[in-house]
Amino acid sequence: MIELTFSTEEITGSRFAVSPLWEVVAARIQLTRAAPDPVHRVWAGEVSDRVRSSEREWPMFSELVRPGSRIVPALVCPVPSLAMPDLPLELASVRAQSAEFVRASLELVSEVRGPQVDRLRDEPEDGLRQLADEVEAYWETAVAPYWPRVLSLLEGEVLYRARRLAEGGVGHAFADLDPRIRWKGPTLRVPSKVVDGPRDLDGRGLVLTPSVFVHPGVWHILSPLAPPTVRYPARGVGTLWERRTSAVPEALAGVLGRTRALLLSELDTPASHGDLARRTGRSKASVSEALTALRRAGLVSAHRTGRYVLHARTGVGEALVAGVRPDPGAGAGAAKPADQPTIGRSSGSS
Repeated sequence: MIELTFSTEEITGSRFAVSPLWEVVAARIQLTRAAPDPVHRVWAGEVSDRVRSSEREWPMFSELVRPGSRIVPALVCPVPSLAMPDLPLELASVRAQSAEFVRASLELVSEVRGPQVDRLRDEPEDGLRQLADEVEAYWETAVAPYWPRVLSLLEGEVLYRARRLAEGGVGHAFADLDPRIRWKGPTLRVPSKVVDGPRDLDGRGLVLTPSVFVHPGVWHILSPLAPPTVRYPARGVGTLWERRTSAVPEALAGVLGRTRALLLSELDTPASHGDLARRTGRSKASVSEALTALRRAGLVSAHRTGRYVLHARTGVGEALVAGVRPDPGAGAGAAKPADQPTIGRSSGSS
């Protein structure tokens, strides 16, 4: 158990941040386990074959984030400087790291080794470009089609923490981060299997990163090479992959047409063209035409991973589907607007 005691300055300097790059790393950790956490069974079942068939596309990423990893070099996933960076911005940070930082980061994690790691140490600039490209390829295969839903949950978690902070201060915001994380002012106790005892924040504050794929673990960075960071499971991860639509809302069909509305509803999880044709009973030509229209409208995106092409709802598509729900009092299939919402190194404990 790590004990982090905060000064007033360190409390003021603490913040929450979402990291798409960390989600790629955590997704790989999930998929290289003997059995992914049951919470992620639906997602893992959909992406595992695609990831295995494309494994040769990320040799350096594979050496740096090994099966069963509990420690990942800090260079793989720099702590975000913004609250909501996108993946291209974070990959730019990866590419911009200095040779000295790369070598120091690898020196701290001696168990990470292999020919690709040696290349990264010997040729940091080229190695970092290769690493960023590999992470992007892994993202497209395992995370990108699911990102609108994941991002929505993470953004909701950050808003929830901001509200808790405004209502009751830091203690209130930290109190229910995770059952294993305990706040007893001014000390935060964080579980760890690799570090124990008090640790100094050195006046830098703490970056708290809610995560989907980290579940059920808690990861931390306590190193002179990076800002102190705790990555914890976001609220609601257990319901993330549940199917959220059971019928085509008439209001949506009235705007888009029944086939397009049906396909948009079916894309509760990403699916291929053939999957959608089988599930909806529509012809492949009809599905193709409808998907083209939905992509042009910005409601659906296509993600090619090797020989696979997956279609997924965009953030706009997610919002449109979430904006209508069945109205029990208005007859079968009717819909009404939904209620407005209320507004170093990385080590793991799992």
